[in-house]
Amino acid sequence: MARGRISRLSVRDIRFPTSLGGHGSDAMHTDPDYSAAYVILETDAEDGLKGYGITFTLGRGTEVVVCAVNALAHHVLNRDLGDIVGDFRGFYRQLTSDGQLRWIGPEKGVVHLATAAILNAVWDLWAKQEGKPLWKLLVDMDPRRLLSCIDFRYITDVLTEEEAHEILQRGQVGKREREEQMLTEGYPAYTTSCAWLGYPDATLQQLCSEALKDGWTRFKVKVGADLQDDIRRCQLIRNMIGPEKTLMMDANQRWDVPEAVEWMARLAEFRPLWIEEPTSPDDILGHAAISKALAPLGIGVATGEQCHNRVIFKQLLQAKALQFLQIDSCRLGSVNENLAVLLMAKKFDVPVCPHAGGVGLCELVQHLIIFDFISVSASLKDS
Repeated sequence: MARGRISRLSVRDIRFPTSLGGHGSDAMHTDPDYSAAYVILETDAEDGLKGYGITFTLGRGTEVVVCAVNALAHHVLNRDLGDIVGDFRGFYRQLTSDGQLRWIGPEKGVVHLATAAILNAVWDLWAKQEGKPLWKLLVDMDPRRLLSCIDFRYITDVLTEEEAHEILQRGQVGKREREEQMLTEGYPAYTTSCAWLGYPDATLQQLCSEALKDGWTRFKVKVGADLQDDIRRCQLIRNMIGPEKTLMMDANQRWDVPEAVEWMARLAEFRPLWIEEPTSPDDILGHAAISKALAPLGIGVATGEQCHNRVIFKQLLQAKALQFLQIDSCRLGSVNENLAVLLMAKKFDVPVCPHAGGVGLCELVQHLIIFDFISVSASLKDS
């Protein structure tokens, strides 16, 4: 198939004033304006298809990501899409190893966010040309072809390409049945929409009541700013959802390590499944200490939405620092890098629960988690 030459890349700075209603507010981000650097790829192919890709941001700073996208654009323009996907590992490495731009990375921060936006657009265009949703493109792909999209550099000490191939081969068993299950039942999810930290009690109760009527059984509440207020709000939510439904908590990196342990010991009575981002996302050993301390309380640690790259995830898994791994479709280097993390999570037998909720994140990440269930994890345990 003639894929076409990428003839145009445009990028938009799109923002929504979510801060006005406290939507998306948490202990560290009190006034977020949900935003996206929105990339559009066009080709000279007669099909007229376009590839759309985003990376998620919180308002100011989006313009910096837009600048980074434009700085990377020359790697994409005038390239044949067939050549790109034919050597996707090489193209990924070309973007992430730009000899000048990698100095302000590498594979982290603004440059990596921009990389994700471009790569998300490439994957979208490829899937459209194949006439499939992204998850189906991934599920149907030959394991060797799939692995050729992944850069295994820096992670071969825990996952080699051959080990990854073995995981995908094992995932062939029952694959058709799991795909049918996803088509008929969908993938389980939780809601955070009723418990943003900036919401007054009346709004929290109203939205929680509506979510229960809509059939939600898993709820996440933002915590971390004030202990007594957290106790009150968690009690309010637990009373509303009852003892059987699942409750998770998210501190958005607010605490030091000892503080996280002490705070969660006080909130343990509400039986949270996990505490998300209890401390700095870069503190691997801190997460490990928190995980060890909270294990007797039956509370897991979840993190990942601000993990820079597959190397950080590798170390979190090695250190047994998390019980729930949260990939992000835009923080990591798009689908390519997320595939590497999904395979590592499978090797360490850690369930994946993606980060989503912002502009476009749910739409993007659903493809990754459906692929994970059908082809990699083959499990809905703890989901």
